[in-house]
Amino acid sequence: MTIDCPAPVHEDEVVLLGHGAGGRLSEELLDRLILPALGETAGPLEDAALLPGHRELVISTDSFVVSPLSYPGGDIGSLAVHGTVNDLAMRGAWPIALSVALIVEEGLPLAELRSVVASLGKAAREVGVPVVTGDTKVVGRGAADRLFVNTTGVGQRHGSLHPSAALARPGDAVLLSGPVGLHGTTVLSTREGLGFESDIASDSRPLHRLVRALAPIGPAVHVLRDPTRGGLAACLNEIARDSSVAVEIEERAVPVPEAVAAACDLLGLDPLVVANEGCMVAFVSADAAEDTLAAMRSTGEGAQAVRIGEVLPAGPPGRVTLRTLVGARRIVDMPLGEQLPRIC
Repeated sequence: MTIDCPAPVHEDEVVLLGHGAGGRLSEELLDRLILPALGETAGPLEDAALLPGHRELVISTDSFVVSPLSYPGGDIGSLAVHGTVNDLAMRGAWPIALSVALIVEEGLPLAELRSVVASLGKAAREVGVPVVTGDTKVVGRGAADRLFVNTTGVGQRHGSLHPSAALARPGDAVLLSGPVGLHGTTVLSTREGLGFESDIASDSRPLHRLVRALAPIGPAVHVLRDPTRGGLAACLNEIARDSSVAVEIEERAVPVPEAVAAACDLLGLDPLVVANEGCMVAFVSADAAEDTLAAMRSTGEGAQAVRIGEVLPAGPPGRVTLRTLVGARRIVDMPLGEQLPRIC
């Protein structure tokens, strides 16, 4: 007797929360739907793009939907400025102008809106970048979650810095400017009332001055990336993929604050996939690693900079491995979706 197994039933495809999380689902959405529709399918997906015909200018845009709107260490207003300034900085650019668009849900208390806008303005002034244009829309109750912010930034590249996610090379040192996991665990703890926010705060801050300190290192700086959505794991996987190299990092070298480690243990999270908003990964020539670390540590943003790994001389292109505390190796996969939604 022959038994036929029924074919699986596929429901109509829909957008999932994980499609906006910066992991494999985001890659699929971009590769299969968004980029083909726009006619842009070649080259690495950078944090910011060079303006056609003006290669000294860089542009980046980002939308912020964090929940809750404020948390220890920041709020959606300052986060919007820092996030866009940092995306420009990762291409070696100094911010010269911002635009801001607000999508406000009907019923949001004006006091909360005033607080967010004041924080946004304060962050922009501290960076030294003017907000030159913008837009405000109000939607009906239930059409948005209180407040969404979009920022677009234009920056001018430092003459000697031309980093790209596709420029990592075998032998490069992998450097990290500071601890990981602070932003994601702070936002989640505040949202869910877990209590960890009394011990930690978001690392949200601008990194353009840290990048400027690397200008004397020049061409030896191959890649700069801030590990936001998807954390350090997604960041390293993107660089390994775009540069077609194999990367290995040391678990003991990655700085994870005690409170972050405790929160991740309790929640079953990997600190490597938790979002950050104030640290930076740098791939630099091995012979420039010490000078780069010294330059990073000369700034407040990079005072805790460390070397966490290297680009292997050979290995499967696109693979990231972690040497564990006991000396074993495990593969660090690209996250599928977002373990911590709505964190930026």
